[in-house]
Amino acid sequence: MKVIAAYLLAALSGETPTADTINKVLASVGAEAEAAVVEKVIAELSGKDINAVIAEGSSKLASVPTGGAAVASSGSAAAPAAAAEKKEEKKEESDESDEDMGFGLFD
Repeated sequence: MKVIAAYLLAALSGETPTADTINKVLASVGAEAEAAVVEKVIAELSGKDINAVIAEGSSKLASVPTGGAAVASSGSAAAPAAAAEKKEEKKEESDESDEDMGFGLFD
């Protein structure tokens, strides 16, 4: 994904992205990528309109069902509430154990 993001950033400059420009973008944030991956991305996207590729991908994502609908249709509202209470209890226990050790973050 970082190579694709670097490709898109390089494409925003108005020039056709090359392996060198992609590597420069990645290096500017302290990241590296394998040369084979960079070349693969360039080969797949060369000659294509980036906006068209993004629009095509977005249309495919619009048809993917989300997991939220399955949870809402299960009819069990008590289970998420119970899980939330357990998480709160765990947080309280961890706070107490830190106090027992005799030191804190800002002491």
